[in-house]
Amino acid sequence: MSTTELTHRVQVLGVPGDRFDEILTPGALGFLGRLAHAFAGRYRDILTERRRRALRLSSGSPLDFSRASAAVRADPHWRVAPPAPGLTDRRVEITGPPERRTTVDALNSGAQVWLADFEDATSPTWENIIGGQLNLLDAIERRIDFTAPDGTEYRLGDRLATIVVRPRGWHLVEEHLLVDGRPVPASLVDFGLYFFHCAQRQIDAGSGPYFYLPKLENAYDARLWNDVFVLAQELLGIPRGTIRATVLIETVTAAFEMEEILYELREHGAGLNAGRWDYLFSLIKTFAHRPDFSLPDRTQVTMTSPFLRAYTELLVRTCHQRGAHVIGGMTAHIPGDDARADGPVPATVRLDKEREAEDGFDGTWVAHPGLVTFCREVFDGVLGGRPHQIDRTRDDVAVSAAQLLAVRRTAGPPTVAGVRANISVALRYFDAWLRGTGAVALGGLMEDAAAAEIARAQVWQWLRHGAVDRGTVLGLLDEETAALGAQYPWARIEEVRALFERTALARELPAFFTPDAYSRHLVRRAVATA
Repeated sequence: MSTTELTHRVQVLGVPGDRFDEILTPGALGFLGRLAHAFAGRYRDILTERRRRALRLSSGSPLDFSRASAAVRADPHWRVAPPAPGLTDRRVEITGPPERRTTVDALNSGAQVWLADFEDATSPTWENIIGGQLNLLDAIERRIDFTAPDGTEYRLGDRLATIVVRPRGWHLVEEHLLVDGRPVPASLVDFGLYFFHCAQRQIDAGSGPYFYLPKLENAYDARLWNDVFVLAQELLGIPRGTIRATVLIETVTAAFEMEEILYELREHGAGLNAGRWDYLFSLIKTFAHRPDFSLPDRTQVTMTSPFLRAYTELLVRTCHQRGAHVIGGMTAHIPGDDARADGPVPATVRLDKEREAEDGFDGTWVAHPGLVTFCREVFDGVLGGRPHQIDRTRDDVAVSAAQLLAVRRTAGPPTVAGVRANISVALRYFDAWLRGTGAVALGGLMEDAAAAEIARAQVWQWLRHGAVDRGTVLGLLDEETAALGAQYPWARIEEVRALFERTALARELPAFFTPDAYSRHLVRRAVATA
């Protein structure tokens, strides 16, 4: 165990690793201590209010646009900050964990932006979290070149994607770091370590410290982040407003406060993003008590579903009315080695990207470098030589609360194949996650934690409302558990099954699978030498 005695008592409980001392410096730990202490009370208040709001909504309280913030929505004059260097053209953004190989591949992919994902695409082992910070630092310093054991060389090219870091959400803590005896919010760890080491380096390189903010539920979450940004910049002597943040609208409550979220972050705001699977997962959690919110097989819930159509159109209008970029959803498809713009891209993927570009989105996400060229050409066809289409303010769009919640028009029973697919995805993802991998190729898709969340939540929802009986689910669980063990003899079968049963078959639906699984399986409080 190492302890840094600065303004606040900072303890490192994680085991040491190669070069970890380059990230866990006294200065960096002191910076984290200042952030954690400054926002400890508000952080706890945010979590308490989330639980209260969830209880109110599950008890039947209506969800609507807030009257209290109506003046923010009605004021036509305010705008977010202008695009920062490297964030003017965002037509293709590639996502992935900050692993060493992925870092090089993503930066060289030809995408305009790389989302370095410490959240859904990273299993938050101590090694992954600190190793990811090292990889980002090495990438910015251009010293990340390496040769893999198979002889493959990985070298940074001349034109690199702009780095945007996604920290973990407010619902998670980092148990390997304590400040004043309490685990540090994981959001502050991921943000703080990157900002401390890389913010000035990025500014000097002509870019800046940019972030994607996940799992926000309302404007108060955004206000907390904005205050974190203000203090962080003040502590390091970086001009206020240098940070830029894009928010994922991936909870149903946030969909009702898009403008308010942008308003709270306006001096640091860069845009909003459509997070599909987490958004559906949030709908299930929020309205678990209502059978009319029971969704069919997740493959049948497309972005043209009426309630999702309302969500994306409101997203485009909100961003463009406020001068912000709006980024489309994930393309998780994994193409073959010969993927080209005219190659084997599924028709559903092509239609989805064409719809986004035509609706006014300024860019989209991909999970695989092989889709960068295809998606860029789709957006080129609409944007031409323009970097974005923020001037399309979509004055034709008007979305009501009823339209955002019109799930019954898509609701329906699952198929046995759909139940099996969800169980299979959840089990296989859980196994990879417990072994330290957060982005997993399953069935031709690159899946992350969001896929596992919607998969296990749908099974819970179907059981809750009698769309499938428990005996059928248990039988399929037996079969899929056996199939996992046969395919991967090293799989942690007992732990994986127990995790599924706790998160999909329990009486109450856990808010996330990650906090409990993290504490049970990934935390290692070994005594470290300073």
